[in-house]
Amino acid sequence: MNSIIDWFKTGTMVVKLLGINLAVFLLVGIVGVFINFSGYPGQNGLVAILSANSNVLETLSRPWSIISYMFLHQGLWHLGFNMLIFYFAGRLFSTFLQESRLLPTYLLGGLAGLLLYIVCYNVFPLFANQGNSPILGASASVIAILVAVATYVPNYSVVLMLIGPVKLKYIALFYVVLDFMALQNTGPGSNIGGHIAHLGGAFYGFFMVKQLAKGNDWSVKVNQFFKMITSIFKRKPKIRVVHNKKKKRPISDQEFNAQKKTKQEQIDRILDKISKSGYDSLTKEEKALLFQVSNEQ
Repeated sequence: MNSIIDWFKTGTMVVKLLGINLAVFLLVGIVGVFINFSGYPGQNGLVAILSANSNVLETLSRPWSIISYMFLHQGLWHLGFNMLIFYFAGRLFSTFLQESRLLPTYLLGGLAGLLLYIVCYNVFPLFANQGNSPILGASASVIAILVAVATYVPNYSVVLMLIGPVKLKYIALFYVVLDFMALQNTGPGSNIGGHIAHLGGAFYGFFMVKQLAKGNDWSVKVNQFFKMITSIFKRKPKIRVVHNKKKKRPISDQEFNAQKKTKQEQIDRILDKISKSGYDSLTKEEKALLFQVSNEQ
């Protein structure tokens, strides 16, 4: 058990989010087994508690559901497909857009998907008789991450089995068009609400990167909030006086800005090289620099 906890603590954000999704899936499954063995099989109450709803009042009565719904899955196929795409897109996102932005994009993408879902179900006549419609799954969050990295490095190529090298922009476009075309199927089992949520997540991923290009990093506030929360529960270390014999000369603001500008120019050249020739064209030093920057902050 300790090894699993250590693996989770030391893992990347991709690993941590995968672990949370798997843990919630197992918890809901175990509760479902006990419900069946109790002699009262039926709706798993935990699913109803953790899922969000198209009814605004219903969702607000369970405020945690606006977050918990995006970690909730029913069925191994539902979980497996979402996590496979997330693992693929999440690793690329961490490489090019920094790992520190992954969790905020996951959460805000999921919230964007839920918001569009609720708006559509309460505005369009098609859903007038649908009543309370629950929503669950990480799909909106996953598509937000995929579209974000595809928007940032659209010409980066990945090798797909049985297909060969394909540019990221075409992979993301394929999923978005697929979801949009699925909106014409309104029959039983069509999951039209899920496709609406996917499009909400996709829009956020695209818009987030466009805002980032203008200097508006929406992940900063989210990370600051989590740091504030975690700092409350952390033990404050005892203050120790350390005498450092070797004192480094403090650099001026001008020197700091010059160093920052030089590093950014190096990263821009690397990303331009990736867009034109692919990731494999980078030298060992360029890959190391890209990895270093992706883990900063």
